[in-house]
Amino acid sequence: MDLQIVKENLEKKGFKVSVFFDAKEASDYLNKEINNTSVAFGGSMTLAEMGLFDTLKTHNELWYHSNAELIEKYGREEIFKRAMSADIYISSVNGMSSDGVLINIDGNGNRIASTAFGHKKVYYVVGKNKIEDTFEKAMWRARNIAAPKNAQRLSRKTPCAIKGDKCYNCSSPERICRGILITEAPMSAQETEIVLIDEHLGY
Repeated sequence: MDLQIVKENLEKKGFKVSVFFDAKEASDYLNKEINNTSVAFGGSMTLAEMGLFDTLKTHNELWYHSNAELIEKYGREEIFKRAMSADIYISSVNGMSSDGVLINIDGNGNRIASTAFGHKKVYYVVGKNKIEDTFEKAMWRARNIAAPKNAQRLSRKTPCAIKGDKCYNCSSPERICRGILITEAPMSAQETEIVLIDEHLGY
């Protein structure tokens, strides 16, 4: 996938876009850009693999619901509330088409809510493995690759987690595919930047 072409397509839609060779380069950039502010994270293996939590926490106020220390101190509900009011929100995507359409699937709703509204700026951090030629392929990827892997990571008792092969559109109470946000252009109420990385990251 030619990330320069993807960058041009995203910019035509109004997104600010940065392209980096690897995760380290992207992490260094974000570490310089995000300073002395409140930051929240969506659930993301991409961000975890980059070590972005530890990088940013030294000079920012961080809120993310997978941090055991924060959960013990504040409880998950309070963390979700504080994350919703953070100045900066950082997420990845479950799929993206090369013409610049972003797809995210969510179970709690916090990630699709935050990427749509409520923060001063949203960063999407996207490895090249998340990008597909068409919207249809990107949606297939989000449903049948990203979602089952995330369900397995969260130890959910769903058909996709047990079999690990595809989405079964199940009715399990532990289903994590409850809402889908399709973003075709940056939301007008908050600044959005997409950080593309020429490396495979996350699911």
